[in-house]
Amino acid sequence: MTINNIAESFVKLTLKIGQHHEYYVDAFYGPKAWLSDIHKEPLDSLLKQAITLQIALNNLDAQEINPLRLHFLASQIRAMITFIKQLQGENLSFDQESLALYDAVSPPCNEHDFAEILVQLDNLLPSYKHLSLSLNERLNKYRSDFIIPKDKIATVFTAAINKSRELTCQHIQLPSSENFKVEYVTDQVWSAYNWFKGDAYSLIEVNTDFPIYIERAIDLASHEGYPGHHVFNTLIEAHLYKGKGWVEYCIYPLFSPLSLLAEGSANYGIEVVFDKATRFKFEQDILFPLAGLDATQVSRYYQVQALLQQLSYVDNMVAKRYLDKRISKEQAIELLMKYALTDREKSIQRVKFIEYNRAYVINYNLGQDLTKAYIERLTPSNDPILRWQEFAKLLASPRCASLLV
Repeated sequence: MTINNIAESFVKLTLKIGQHHEYYVDAFYGPKAWLSDIHKEPLDSLLKQAITLQIALNNLDAQEINPLRLHFLASQIRAMITFIKQLQGENLSFDQESLALYDAVSPPCNEHDFAEILVQLDNLLPSYKHLSLSLNERLNKYRSDFIIPKDKIATVFTAAINKSRELTCQHIQLPSSENFKVEYVTDQVWSAYNWFKGDAYSLIEVNTDFPIYIERAIDLASHEGYPGHHVFNTLIEAHLYKGKGWVEYCIYPLFSPLSLLAEGSANYGIEVVFDKATRFKFEQDILFPLAGLDATQVSRYYQVQALLQQLSYVDNMVAKRYLDKRISKEQAIELLMKYALTDREKSIQRVKFIEYNRAYVINYNLGQDLTKAYIERLTPSNDPILRWQEFAKLLASPRCASLLV
Protein backbone atom coordinates (compact mmCIF):
# COMPACT_ATOMS: atom_id res chain seq x y z
CA MET A 1 0.00 0.00 0.00
CA THR A 2 1.15 3.55 -0.72
CA ILE A 3 0.73 6.45 1.67
CA ASN A 4 -2.18 7.67 -0.46
CA ASN A 5 -3.88 4.25 -0.30
CA ILE A 6 -3.51 4.25 3.47
CA ALA A 7 -4.85 7.80 3.72
CA GLU A 8 -7.95 6.93 1.68
CA SER A 9 -8.56 3.81 3.75
CA PHE A 10 -8.15 5.89 6.92
CA VAL A 11 -10.88 8.30 5.79
CA LYS A 12 -13.31 5.52 4.91
CA LEU A 13 -12.61 3.71 8.17
CA THR A 14 -13.22 6.94 10.11
CA LEU A 15 -16.61 7.20 8.42
CA LYS A 16 -17.39 3.62 9.45
CA ILE A 17 -16.49 4.31 13.08
CA GLY A 18 -18.84 7.27 12.88
CA GLN A 19 -21.67 4.77 12.48
CA HIS A 20 -21.02 3.75 16.09
CA HIS A 21 -20.70 7.27 17.58
CA GLU A 22 -22.72 10.17 16.26
CA TYR A 23 -20.08 12.84 16.96
CA TYR A 24 -16.91 10.95 16.04
CA VAL A 25 -16.86 12.48 12.56
CA ASP A 26 -16.82 16.19 13.27
CA ALA A 27 -16.42 17.18 9.63
CA PHE A 28 -16.18 15.43 6.26
CA TYR A 29 -15.78 17.24 2.97
CA GLY A 30 -14.29 14.52 0.83
CA PRO A 31 -15.84 12.72 -2.15
CA LYS A 32 -19.56 12.31 -1.57
CA ALA A 33 -19.49 8.97 -3.39
CA TRP A 34 -17.54 7.49 -0.50
CA LEU A 35 -20.52 7.95 1.79
CA SER A 36 -22.63 5.53 -0.27
CA ASP A 37 -20.18 2.72 0.51
CA ILE A 38 -20.35 3.22 4.27
CA HIS A 39 -22.41 0.88 6.38
CA LYS A 40 -22.27 -0.21 9.99
CA GLU A 41 -19.73 -2.98 10.56
CA PRO A 42 -18.89 -4.86 13.78
CA LEU A 43 -16.29 -3.15 15.97
CA ASP A 44 -14.06 -6.25 15.81
CA SER A 45 -13.86 -5.86 12.06
CA LEU A 46 -13.10 -2.13 12.32
CA LEU A 47 -10.33 -2.79 14.83
CA LYS A 48 -8.69 -5.34 12.51
CA GLN A 49 -8.86 -2.84 9.64
CA ALA A 50 -7.28 -0.12 11.77
CA ILE A 51 -4.45 -2.40 12.91
CA THR A 52 -3.85 -3.42 9.28
CA LEU A 53 -3.50 0.26 8.35
CA GLN A 54 -1.09 0.82 11.21
CA ILE A 55 1.09 -2.09 10.09
CA ALA A 56 1.01 -0.92 6.47
CA LEU A 57 2.04 2.59 7.51
CA ASN A 58 4.91 1.26 9.62
CA ASN A 59 6.17 -0.73 6.63
CA LEU A 60 6.49 2.31 4.38
CA ASP A 61 9.85 3.86 3.62
CA ALA A 62 9.76 6.90 5.89
CA GLN A 63 12.45 8.69 3.87
CA GLU A 64 10.09 8.98 0.92
CA ILE A 65 7.24 10.61 2.88
CA ASN A 66 6.82 14.10 4.28
CA PRO A 67 7.69 13.59 7.98
CA LEU A 68 4.83 15.77 9.24
CA ARG A 69 2.35 13.81 7.14
CA LEU A 70 3.73 10.48 8.32
CA HIS A 71 3.75 11.45 12.00
CA PHE A 72 0.28 12.92 11.86
CA LEU A 73 -1.30 9.94 10.09
CA ALA A 74 0.42 7.51 12.47
CA SER A 75 -0.93 9.47 15.46
CA GLN A 76 -4.41 9.55 13.98
CA ILE A 77 -4.47 5.79 13.38
CA ARG A 78 -3.13 5.11 16.87
CA ALA A 79 -5.93 7.23 18.34
CA MET A 80 -8.45 5.47 16.10
CA ILE A 81 -7.42 2.07 17.47
CA THR A 82 -7.75 3.36 21.03
CA PHE A 83 -11.19 4.81 20.36
CA ILE A 84 -12.49 1.56 18.82
CA LYS A 85 -11.26 -0.34 21.89
CA GLN A 86 -13.06 2.14 24.12
CA LEU A 87 -16.25 1.59 22.15
CA GLN A 88 -15.73 -2.11 22.85
CA GLY A 89 -15.63 -1.36 26.56
CA GLU A 90 -11.92 -1.02 27.31
CA ASN A 91 -11.29 1.32 30.26
CA LEU A 92 -8.31 3.65 30.36
CA SER A 93 -7.29 6.09 33.05
CA PHE A 94 -7.77 9.77 32.30
CA ASP A 95 -4.06 10.27 31.55
CA GLN A 96 -3.80 7.09 29.47
CA GLU A 97 -6.78 8.18 27.41
CA SER A 98 -5.55 11.72 26.82
CA LEU A 99 -2.14 10.47 25.72
CA ALA A 100 -3.58 7.85 23.36
CA LEU A 101 -6.23 10.10 21.82
CA TYR A 102 -4.67 13.57 21.99
CA ASP A 103 -0.92 12.87 22.23
CA ALA A 104 -0.61 14.80 25.50
CA VAL A 105 -1.03 14.51 29.27
CA SER A 106 -2.24 17.37 31.41
CA PRO A 107 0.13 18.42 34.21
CA PRO A 108 -1.01 17.27 37.66
CA CYS A 109 -2.81 19.84 39.78
CA ASN A 110 -4.75 20.00 43.02
CA GLU A 111 -6.72 22.45 45.15
CA HIS A 112 -3.57 24.12 46.43
CA ASP A 113 -2.70 25.31 42.92
CA PHE A 114 -5.85 27.44 42.81
CA ALA A 115 -6.00 28.70 46.39
CA GLU A 116 -4.07 31.95 45.83
CA ILE A 117 -6.18 32.82 42.79
CA LEU A 118 -9.33 32.45 44.89
CA VAL A 119 -7.80 34.76 47.51
CA GLN A 120 -7.12 37.39 44.83
CA LEU A 121 -10.70 37.12 43.58
CA ASP A 122 -11.95 37.39 47.14
CA ASN A 123 -10.08 40.70 47.48
CA LEU A 124 -11.16 42.01 44.08
CA LEU A 125 -14.89 41.24 44.10
CA PRO A 126 -17.47 43.40 45.88
CA SER A 127 -18.05 42.03 49.39
CA TYR A 128 -21.87 42.25 49.51
CA LYS A 129 -21.38 41.97 53.28
CA HIS A 130 -25.05 42.46 54.04
CA LEU A 131 -25.87 39.30 52.05
CA SER A 132 -23.37 36.84 53.59
CA LEU A 133 -22.54 35.23 50.25
CA SER A 134 -19.92 32.59 49.40
CA LEU A 135 -17.18 33.49 46.91
CA ASN A 136 -19.06 31.57 44.21
CA GLU A 137 -22.25 33.49 44.94
CA ARG A 138 -20.41 36.83 45.04
CA LEU A 139 -18.81 36.18 41.68
CA ASN A 140 -22.05 35.17 40.03
CA LYS A 141 -23.89 38.13 41.54
CA TYR A 142 -21.15 40.46 40.28
CA ARG A 143 -21.16 38.89 36.82
CA SER A 144 -24.93 39.19 36.54
CA ASP A 145 -24.41 42.83 35.57
CA PHE A 146 -22.49 41.69 32.49
CA ILE A 147 -24.98 39.31 30.93
CA ILE A 148 -25.96 40.08 27.35
CA PRO A 149 -29.77 40.37 27.21
CA LYS A 150 -31.20 37.56 25.08
CA ASP A 151 -32.74 39.96 22.60
CA LYS A 152 -29.31 41.53 21.99
CA ILE A 153 -27.17 38.39 21.72
CA ALA A 154 -27.38 38.22 17.92
CA THR A 155 -26.49 41.90 17.52
CA VAL A 156 -23.52 41.71 19.87
CA PHE A 157 -22.23 38.41 18.48
CA THR A 158 -22.53 39.66 14.89
CA ALA A 159 -20.46 42.73 15.75
CA ALA A 160 -17.84 40.58 17.48
CA ILE A 161 -17.46 38.05 14.68
CA ASN A 162 -17.38 40.74 12.00
CA LYS A 163 -14.56 42.47 13.86
CA SER A 164 -12.60 39.25 14.41
CA ARG A 165 -13.04 38.46 10.72
CA GLU A 166 -11.84 41.92 9.68
CA LEU A 167 -8.72 41.71 11.87
CA THR A 168 -7.90 38.14 10.86
CA CYS A 169 -8.20 38.84 7.15
CA GLN A 170 -5.58 41.56 7.49
CA HIS A 171 -3.05 38.81 8.19
CA ILE A 172 -4.37 35.52 6.78
CA GLN A 173 -5.44 35.08 3.17
CA LEU A 174 -8.61 33.04 2.94
CA PRO A 175 -10.45 31.81 -0.17
CA SER A 176 -12.70 34.51 -1.63
CA SER A 177 -15.67 32.19 -1.19
CA GLU A 178 -15.18 31.59 2.56
CA ASN A 179 -18.28 32.27 4.61
CA PHE A 180 -20.29 31.21 7.63
CA LYS A 181 -23.78 31.19 9.10
CA VAL A 182 -24.69 31.66 12.76
CA GLU A 183 -27.63 29.93 14.43
CA TYR A 184 -28.79 30.14 18.05
CA VAL A 185 -29.70 26.82 19.68
CA THR A 186 -30.56 25.25 23.04
CA ASP A 187 -30.23 21.96 24.92
CA GLN A 188 -26.52 21.32 24.30
CA VAL A 189 -23.58 20.42 26.56
CA TRP A 190 -21.35 23.00 24.84
CA SER A 191 -21.42 26.81 24.69
CA ALA A 192 -20.90 27.03 20.94
CA TYR A 193 -19.91 24.75 18.06
CA ASN A 194 -18.46 25.09 14.59
CA TRP A 195 -19.75 22.61 12.02
CA PHE A 196 -17.37 22.92 9.08
CA LYS A 197 -19.14 21.92 5.87
CA GLY A 198 -16.32 22.17 3.35
CA ASP A 199 -15.68 24.66 0.55
CA ALA A 200 -14.61 27.17 3.23
CA TYR A 201 -18.09 27.32 4.77
CA SER A 202 -19.07 26.85 8.43
CA LEU A 203 -22.26 26.67 10.43
CA ILE A 204 -21.62 28.21 13.85
CA GLU A 205 -24.14 27.38 16.56
CA VAL A 206 -24.35 29.37 19.81
CA ASN A 207 -26.07 27.77 22.80
CA THR A 208 -28.39 30.16 24.64
CA ASP A 209 -29.38 27.77 27.45
CA PHE A 210 -27.29 29.71 29.93
CA PRO A 211 -26.51 33.42 30.28
CA ILE A 212 -23.90 34.67 27.82
CA TYR A 213 -21.56 37.14 29.47
CA ILE A 214 -20.20 40.06 27.50
CA GLU A 215 -16.62 38.74 27.23
CA ARG A 216 -17.94 35.57 25.62
CA ALA A 217 -18.93 37.48 22.50
CA ILE A 218 -15.31 37.96 21.45
CA ASP A 219 -14.22 34.61 22.90
CA LEU A 220 -16.80 32.64 20.93
CA ALA A 221 -16.49 34.73 17.76
CA SER A 222 -12.74 34.20 17.71
CA HIS A 223 -12.73 30.59 18.90
CA GLU A 224 -15.46 29.31 16.59
CA GLY A 225 -14.80 31.73 13.75
CA TYR A 226 -11.74 33.92 13.19
CA PRO A 227 -8.95 32.90 13.56
CA GLY A 228 -10.37 29.79 15.28
CA HIS A 229 -12.12 26.71 13.96
CA HIS A 230 -13.50 28.23 10.76
CA VAL A 231 -10.08 29.53 9.69
CA PHE A 232 -8.29 26.37 10.87
CA ASN A 233 -10.53 24.07 8.85
CA THR A 234 -10.56 26.40 5.85
CA LEU A 235 -6.75 26.50 5.70
CA ILE A 236 -6.42 22.73 6.12
CA GLU A 237 -8.91 22.18 3.32
CA ALA A 238 -7.21 24.71 1.02
CA HIS A 239 -3.55 23.87 1.70
CA LEU A 240 -3.51 20.16 2.52
CA TYR A 241 -6.59 18.49 1.08
CA LYS A 242 -7.02 20.51 -2.10
CA GLY A 243 -3.52 21.97 -2.35
CA LYS A 244 -1.40 18.86 -1.69
CA GLY A 245 -4.02 16.20 -2.30
CA TRP A 246 -3.54 14.69 1.17
CA VAL A 247 -6.91 13.03 1.41
CA GLU A 248 -6.64 12.24 5.14
CA TYR A 249 -7.33 15.94 5.75
CA CYS A 250 -10.81 15.83 4.23
CA ILE A 251 -12.10 14.37 7.49
CA TYR A 252 -11.87 15.43 11.11
CA PRO A 253 -12.29 12.65 13.69
CA LEU A 254 -13.18 14.52 16.88
CA PHE A 255 -11.49 12.21 19.36
CA SER A 256 -8.05 12.45 17.78
CA PRO A 257 -4.77 14.39 18.05
CA LEU A 258 -6.11 17.00 15.65
CA SER A 259 -8.43 18.25 18.38
CA LEU A 260 -5.68 19.41 20.72
CA LEU A 261 -4.37 21.85 18.14
CA ALA A 262 -7.87 22.71 16.90
CA GLU A 263 -9.09 23.72 20.36
CA GLY A 264 -5.75 25.04 21.56
CA SER A 265 -5.17 27.26 18.55
CA ALA A 266 -8.76 28.50 18.68
CA ASN A 267 -8.27 29.58 22.30
CA TYR A 268 -4.83 31.05 21.69
CA GLY A 269 -6.17 32.77 18.58
CA ILE A 270 -8.34 35.00 20.77
CA GLU A 271 -5.27 36.85 22.06
CA VAL A 272 -3.63 36.80 18.62
CA VAL A 273 -6.53 38.61 16.96
CA PHE A 274 -7.38 40.86 19.92
CA ASP A 275 -4.44 42.24 21.87
CA LYS A 276 -5.44 43.70 25.23
CA ALA A 277 -5.65 47.30 24.06
CA THR A 278 -7.67 46.48 20.93
CA ARG A 279 -10.05 44.26 22.84
CA PHE A 280 -10.55 46.75 25.68
CA LYS A 281 -11.37 49.60 23.30
CA PHE A 282 -13.66 47.55 21.05
CA GLU A 283 -15.65 46.14 23.94
CA GLN A 284 -15.87 49.43 25.78
CA ASP A 285 -16.80 51.48 22.71
CA ILE A 286 -18.88 48.95 20.76
CA LEU A 287 -19.95 45.75 22.50
CA PHE A 288 -20.91 47.10 25.93
CA PRO A 289 -23.17 49.80 24.39
CA LEU A 290 -24.70 47.29 21.95
CA ALA A 291 -25.53 45.05 24.90
CA GLY A 292 -26.84 47.96 26.94
CA LEU A 293 -24.23 47.40 29.65
CA ASP A 294 -22.28 49.93 31.74
CA ALA A 295 -18.98 50.41 29.91
CA THR A 296 -17.38 52.20 32.87
CA GLN A 297 -17.05 48.82 34.61
CA VAL A 298 -14.79 47.26 31.96
CA SER A 299 -11.49 47.65 33.82
CA ARG A 300 -12.30 45.72 37.00
CA TYR A 301 -14.37 43.19 35.07
CA TYR A 302 -11.36 42.16 33.02
CA GLN A 303 -9.16 41.92 36.08
CA VAL A 304 -11.69 39.38 37.31
CA GLN A 305 -11.68 37.60 33.94
CA ALA A 306 -7.89 37.35 33.94
CA LEU A 307 -7.99 35.60 37.30
CA LEU A 308 -10.79 33.28 36.22
CA GLN A 309 -8.69 32.24 33.23
CA GLN A 310 -6.07 30.95 35.66
CA LEU A 311 -8.67 28.53 37.03
CA SER A 312 -9.11 26.73 33.70
CA TYR A 313 -7.16 23.64 34.83
CA VAL A 314 -9.80 23.01 37.49
CA ASP A 315 -11.70 21.25 34.68
CA ASN A 316 -8.81 18.83 34.18
CA MET A 317 -8.47 18.17 37.90
CA VAL A 318 -12.16 17.44 38.31
CA ALA A 319 -12.45 15.41 35.08
CA LYS A 320 -9.48 13.24 36.02
CA ARG A 321 -10.81 12.44 39.48
CA TYR A 322 -14.35 11.86 38.26
CA LEU A 323 -13.49 9.69 35.26
CA ASP A 324 -10.97 7.71 37.32
CA LYS A 325 -13.85 7.07 39.74
CA ARG A 326 -12.13 8.78 42.66
CA ILE A 327 -15.05 11.14 43.29
CA SER A 328 -18.80 11.02 42.75
CA LYS A 329 -20.80 13.14 40.35
CA GLU A 330 -22.00 15.33 43.19
CA GLN A 331 -18.45 15.81 44.42
CA ALA A 332 -17.40 16.79 40.89
CA ILE A 333 -20.15 19.42 40.77
CA GLU A 334 -19.14 20.75 44.18
CA LEU A 335 -15.47 20.98 43.20
CA LEU A 336 -16.35 22.95 40.07
CA MET A 337 -18.51 25.30 42.11
CA LYS A 338 -15.78 25.85 44.71
CA TYR A 339 -12.70 26.11 42.48
CA ALA A 340 -13.96 27.00 38.99
CA LEU A 341 -16.64 29.20 40.61
CA THR A 342 -19.33 28.21 38.13
CA ASP A 343 -22.87 28.21 39.48
CA ARG A 344 -24.62 24.91 40.13
CA GLU A 345 -26.49 24.72 36.82
CA LYS A 346 -23.36 25.49 34.80
CA SER A 347 -21.37 22.99 36.87
CA ILE A 348 -23.94 20.29 36.15
CA GLN A 349 -23.69 21.09 32.44
CA ARG A 350 -19.91 20.93 32.64
CA VAL A 351 -20.01 17.48 34.25
CA LYS A 352 -22.31 16.32 31.45
CA PHE A 353 -19.70 17.57 28.96
CA ILE A 354 -17.02 15.61 30.86
CA GLU A 355 -19.17 12.47 30.87
CA TYR A 356 -19.73 12.69 27.14
CA ASN A 357 -16.31 13.90 25.96
CA ARG A 358 -14.10 12.57 28.75
CA ALA A 359 -10.41 13.56 28.43
CA TYR A 360 -11.25 15.96 25.61
CA VAL A 361 -11.26 18.74 28.23
CA ILE A 362 -7.44 18.95 28.13
CA ASN A 363 -7.53 20.24 24.57
CA TYR A 364 -8.79 23.67 25.59
CA ASN A 365 -6.28 24.70 28.26
CA LEU A 366 -3.28 22.43 27.65
CA GLY A 367 -3.80 22.85 23.90
CA GLN A 368 -3.79 26.62 24.32
CA ASP A 369 -0.66 26.59 26.46
CA LEU A 370 1.24 24.30 24.06
CA THR A 371 0.21 26.39 21.05
CA LYS A 372 1.17 29.64 22.78
CA ALA A 373 4.57 28.30 23.87
CA TYR A 374 5.27 26.94 20.38
CA ILE A 375 4.48 30.23 18.64
CA GLU A 376 6.36 32.30 21.21
CA ARG A 377 9.50 30.17 20.75
CA LEU A 378 9.35 31.03 17.06
CA THR A 379 8.70 34.73 17.70
CA PRO A 380 10.96 35.75 20.62
CA SER A 381 10.79 39.40 19.58
CA ASN A 382 7.01 39.34 20.17
CA ASP A 383 6.55 41.03 16.79
CA PRO A 384 2.76 40.82 16.14
CA ILE A 385 3.24 40.54 12.37
CA LEU A 386 5.68 37.66 12.76
CA ARG A 387 3.38 36.03 15.30
CA TRP A 388 0.52 36.12 12.81
CA GLN A 389 2.76 34.60 10.14
CA GLU A 390 3.86 31.69 12.33
CA PHE A 391 0.33 31.18 13.61
CA ALA A 392 -1.03 30.99 10.06
CA LYS A 393 1.69 28.46 9.12
CA LEU A 394 0.73 26.27 12.04
CA LEU A 395 -2.97 26.36 11.17
CA ALA A 396 -2.24 25.46 7.56
CA SER A 397 0.18 22.66 8.49
CA PRO A 398 -1.02 21.22 11.82
CA ARG A 399 1.06 19.01 14.04
CA CYS A 400 0.45 16.80 17.05
CA ALA A 401 1.16 17.84 20.61
CA SER A 402 4.44 15.92 20.77
CA LEU A 403 5.73 18.07 17.90
CA LEU A 404 4.74 21.31 19.61
CA VAL A 405 7.12 20.88 22.55
